[in-house]
Formats: sequence, C-alpha cells, structure tokens
Amino acid sequence: MKPRILTADRPTSSQFHLGNYIGTLKNRVQLQDDYDTFIMLADLHALTTHADTPQHIKENIEELVLNYLAVGIDPVKVTIFVQSHTVIPQLALILGMFTPVSMLERQPALKEKLDQGSNATYGLLGYPVLMAADILGPRANVVPVGKDQKAHVEFARDIAQKFNSLFGETFTIPEPLIGEGGTLVGTDGKQKMSKSLNNAIFLLDDEQTVKEKVMKMYTDPTRIRPTDLGHVEGNPVFIYHDFFNANKEEVAELKQRYGAGMVSDVEVKEKLVAALNKFLAPIRERYATLRAKGDIVGDILAQGDARAKIVISETLESVKQAMGM
Repeated sequence: MKPRILTADRPTSSQFHLGNYIGTLKNRVQLQDDYDTFIMLADLHALTTHADTPQHIKENIEELVLNYLAVGIDPVKVTIFVQSHTVIPQLALILGMFTPVSMLERQPALKEKLDQGSNATYGLLGYPVLMAADILGPRANVVPVGKDQKAHVEFARDIAQKFNSLFGETFTIPEPLIGEGGTLVGTDGKQKMSKSLNNAIFLLDDEQTVKEKVMKMYTDPTRIRPTDLGHVEGNPVFIYHDFFNANKEEVAELKQRYGAGMVSDVEVKEKLVAALNKFLAPIRERYATLRAKGDIVGDILAQGDARAKIVISETLESVKQAMGM
C-alpha cells in the first residue's frame, strides 16, 4: 500500500502563478505516482480572509481544478476534494477540546494579524486546529510543506500524540516533507511572487502579457549600460532562466556574456520571454481543451468527495469509539 500524502490550496484566487508551480504544483505531479495523493480545496480556511465575499469561492474551486489538470495532475491517481464536503469540521471541534487557547494565541499567523491591527476572529484563532483536522482526517503519512509551514504539521503531530496517549493509537502521526522547490521571487525582485503584490506571472497569462511583465522585470541595479559587468547571482531574470529555460547551454552562455558586459538586459529578457512562453504553451493548450469539454470538474469532485468522505468519516468514528462516545 502506498503511503498517503496530503496537500491543500485555499480557493481565494482562481489562478496559479509560476511561484505556485515551483513551490507545490511541480512536486505534486512528480509525487502522484509514488503516493496515495489527496488534494484538498480548503474552502473553510478561505473564509478566514474572505468571509465577506464567499460567492467567489465556488468559482475559484472550479478554476483551480482545471489548473491542476492542465499542469499534469491526474484525477485517476489523485483524490481531489472540497474541505467542507467532509466531516473535517466535526473532527476539528473534537480536537479543539484538547487544545489550550494559550497555545493558539502563540501561533505566528494570529500574532502577525494582531500586529497589523486586525480584529482576530474565532476562525482565525482556531485555524491550526482546523488544519490539524485536515491532516489527521485523511490519515496522511506525509504532508509536503515549505519551511514556514512546518509548524502546522508539528501542531497536528502534537494533537495526535496527545490524543493517542489518552485514548490509544487512533491517529496516524504525519511527517512533514520539506519541499525542495523553494520560493520564487516576484517580477519586482523584492518579495516572493504573490497575486496580492502584483508581481506574478500566471500560468494562463497569454504570450503578450508574459512579454510585458518580463520586460518590466527588475534586473541588476548596478548595471547602467550593456557594456557594464553584470551580476548574475540574485538577478531575478536569471533565477527565472534557471527554473524555466530548458536550454541550459543558452542560459550558461547568457550568464557568461552578462558577467562580461557583452549582452543587454533587453536581449536576456527577450530570451526569457521565449523560454517562458514555450514552458507555458502546453499548460494553456491543455486548459483550453479541458474548458471546452464542459463540466468535467463536477464529476472529478464528486468522485474525490466520495472517497474523502469515506476515509475521513472512518477517522471520526474511530475517534468517537476511542473516547467511548
């Protein structure tokens, strides 16, 4: 039996960008053959920041599923399901009974919101408990996360171990898998790629949009003229070349010429535009083909929800039985 892996996305947006591809999507495609993969669309988590505009969540879910398929995720191999269509909230309620408020108040996400002057809600305070239920409900063995998200898996492990010590071996203890993809700097060259920061190139951007975004990209601030010796290290344009330009000989040659002051930023960017559009073309084509097929998302989610419901309901029943409820 394959080990089970769980990943999730908050459907607060209808699009994925290149940073999402490097951070999670590429890894999911690679792992789907080796793991029993569950991908959850965390619509309840989305409400912590979008409770006033919930009408967009359903639309975003449909688009994200089409994006999954367009990058190569196979719904035959992968269980794609919606968080609120399962008994995860009931499991979270029980787990909350074993979670001290003082522990939740120390969570980094809540502290950051309070420091920004936000009025923290009950939902935000309980976010880690709901996330623990997300992980423990499907009985995930492995949870791929970035370094900044590892604490959420540790939190789930702590709750599971506490419950198991009280009531016997009930929960699977999940292990974090720190992704190697890392983060991708945005087109502004300052912060990681993010839709909210307007520094993202999206997987479905057309060729002209990609060109416009790349030609405005931050490069080497110390380089005024094409004949100036350029810095490749930390240069966002070359970071993108390394990730997305399949022609490694071209990349090496551009780096050599850039460092020697023998190529302009314009030429380096034009080469990147060509490389990115070559990388994105099959994703755009698959998306267009899938979109033309009609409501395939409904069938995929119906199948995924059905399987997830069975697995997570079994977990909830084992919890109740362990507690004598």
